[in-house]
Amino acid sequence: MNTLIGVRKKVTNMYDRIFLVVMDSVGVGEAKDADKFNDVGSNTLLHTIGNHYNLDVLERMGLTTLVGKEVSKTVGYYMKGKPINLAKDTLNGHYEMMCVVQKTPYKTYPNGFPLELISKIKKVTGRDVIGNIVASGTQIIEDLGQMQMETGALIIYTSADSVLQIAAHEDIIPVEELYDICTKVRELTKDEKYKIARIIARPYIGKPGSFTRTSRRHDYALDPPLNVLDLLDKHRVPTIAIGKISDIFNNKSIAIKVRTKNNIDGMMKLIDFAKSDKKGFIFANLNDFDMLYGHRRDRDGYLKALEEFNYYLPILLKNLTEKDLLIITADHGNDPTYRGTDHTRENVPILIYNKKFKEGKRLKDRETFADIGATILDNFDIRNVLGLGTSIFESMNNNEN
Repeated sequence: MNTLIGVRKKVTNMYDRIFLVVMDSVGVGEAKDADKFNDVGSNTLLHTIGNHYNLDVLERMGLTTLVGKEVSKTVGYYMKGKPINLAKDTLNGHYEMMCVVQKTPYKTYPNGFPLELISKIKKVTGRDVIGNIVASGTQIIEDLGQMQMETGALIIYTSADSVLQIAAHEDIIPVEELYDICTKVRELTKDEKYKIARIIARPYIGKPGSFTRTSRRHDYALDPPLNVLDLLDKHRVPTIAIGKISDIFNNKSIAIKVRTKNNIDGMMKLIDFAKSDKKGFIFANLNDFDMLYGHRRDRDGYLKALEEFNYYLPILLKNLTEKDLLIITADHGNDPTYRGTDHTRENVPILIYNKKFKEGKRLKDRETFADIGATILDNFDIRNVLGLGTSIFESMNNNEN
């Protein structure tokens, strides 16, 4: 068994910066409660990569080892994280990472939204509504996109998650107007009887037969409960949010927010911050895996996105210093070979890297994603008052497996 060189000493603020990169939906095998979600047998990473892939950097960081594809030499610590949140979506996955688990789940609408709510939406927006079904975002604009253009109505749809999504062609409803509509709908749905986690603006462009969703998606979440970001902010540790992180946490306790167009843009933004002298917590979500390939059940596209991430990863690693800690993880699964179009209930990878680490070590699996947040608080010497999560540093120090 390899022994890791460069283990943590008991010092305050060992790392000046922690980079947490969420590979959205890159699960590593069914969770122990997958049967409750009808997701037995799901394994996003394993089923995506098969036996032909080029993930040399991620392999060395231990990612493929987590799904039984071991390599001769690894560097850093790697393990699985087990979900304990009540769903299998973006919001709950990220909340759990930041040491929050909702006691009651947000509501889902498998039969569409109540007509009472639809009537209220029509009234406050002055527009008709079409759709109001559970649907794939790409499929519904293919089916209803032309009607939306002809009528100016709002395409409203949902999924297995607690979301109300509003799609509109940018030439018919300009993006800023769509954002205003979503803000109004967010206010309506703050009522406890609806309890919808996120309202999502879904602008699209193109002509019938070739509609494309744009990168100007915008999420309107509810205010999150007290979480790691709040504690960091209280202790003057800034959080830099890259991608949809600011949307997920409703802009709370975030010092700098940076929008991204796609995974490559997200990696370039990460590299820019690695090159900078900014300190604190850099929190990024790379969403293409999930949005473009997982829901569309596009295995080839998913694999290409993983290889693309692997290509840019060495550039990020090169620009990190010995005072930086990198953690790579995911928020849920979305097996592109699985039935349906929804997320899958899976464990997630937790990969931990620093330039001083010379060899690799697999640690015992973590019982909750919250151990990530607890580790971040531990690094910045902030007491975890959230009642969830255990710092991974202790296992790193003891070389536990």
